[in-house]
Amino acid sequence: MKTTEAFNQVCCGMDLHSSNVYICVMEKDGTISYSKRLKNDLPSILDALKTCEGLKHIAVESTFNWYWLVDGLMEHDYKVHLANPAQLTDCAAPKVTGDRHDAARLAYLLQRGELPEGYIYPKEVRPVRDVLRRRLMLVRQRTQTILSLQGMYARTTGKQISGSKLKKWTLLDVEKTFEQDADQFCAAELLATIQGLEKRVKKMDDYVRKFLKSYPDYQRILGVPGIGLALSLTILLETGPIERFACPGQYASYCRAVPSKRISNGKSKGQNNRKNGNKFLGWAYVEAAQFAQQHHPRIHSWFQKKQRRTCRNVALKSLAAKLSKATYIMLRDQSDFNEQLLFG
Repeated sequence: MKTTEAFNQVCCGMDLHSSNVYICVMEKDGTISYSKRLKNDLPSILDALKTCEGLKHIAVESTFNWYWLVDGLMEHDYKVHLANPAQLTDCAAPKVTGDRHDAARLAYLLQRGELPEGYIYPKEVRPVRDVLRRRLMLVRQRTQTILSLQGMYARTTGKQISGSKLKKWTLLDVEKTFEQDADQFCAAELLATIQGLEKRVKKMDDYVRKFLKSYPDYQRILGVPGIGLALSLTILLETGPIERFACPGQYASYCRAVPSKRISNGKSKGQNNRKNGNKFLGWAYVEAAQFAQQHHPRIHSWFQKKQRRTCRNVALKSLAAKLSKATYIMLRDQSDFNEQLLFG
């Protein structure tokens, strides 16, 4: 998304780092009136900006730590534009780069209406969304630990065991399965880790339930095959206002559910930016596709045909794209799920 709101206005670019920020203010005629590095201290930054007459528009690159700076500037009536680093073009990049050049480039692109902007989620929504992101981290750790214990079981017994059975194990099961003392010790530690993570994930789920009334659309998304409570809230909070996206295909692209091909003269020249989009939405729809093809008969039939023609990963991505487009239409039209959204 690009905006011309700051066209030919006094603009500021901020190159934010972990401990400091480089500030560059560009006047209407393109000259630099202020250029300095400051510590990450909001009062000092605001004092410096007060000396710049006519400044209202500020471009901040979307880094891992932008919350405090963007919120603080917006609370003081500055119009903040969050620059999307994945879409920044090289048309205005100087031959020599550095923090000063990067900040000036942000101001230059903003002033000319060419700055690709990201969406600034409301301050009250971000903490709940981040709880679900931390939940995903714990779920991944739990899965890795289960796979490790399954590997130990397979090496020792030559058999396989499901993750659901492992979660129900006790120390007595560990002693019965493994003969060596070291194996018993390692398996017991892995089992304790799995059970501990299981409790943490459940506690996070219980905490998030308190916010369900604030997001009534979650019930609508629950009707999509493969989507449960955690995935429903994750999709809602990561998506934001559905009006941000012009069509289902654009939303599917944001969910990383479409290929990033680079083709020239009919030949593949590699891939474009696969990281462009939201990785949490990408994970959510792939998870939904996994569950949907297991428990929904018609989806399972479609998935098997697709898998025979291509491979499992491509089939999952294709199903994730269909689910994301169906969800987009449901949120846009405020309608319930029906199979025609997937199969026409």
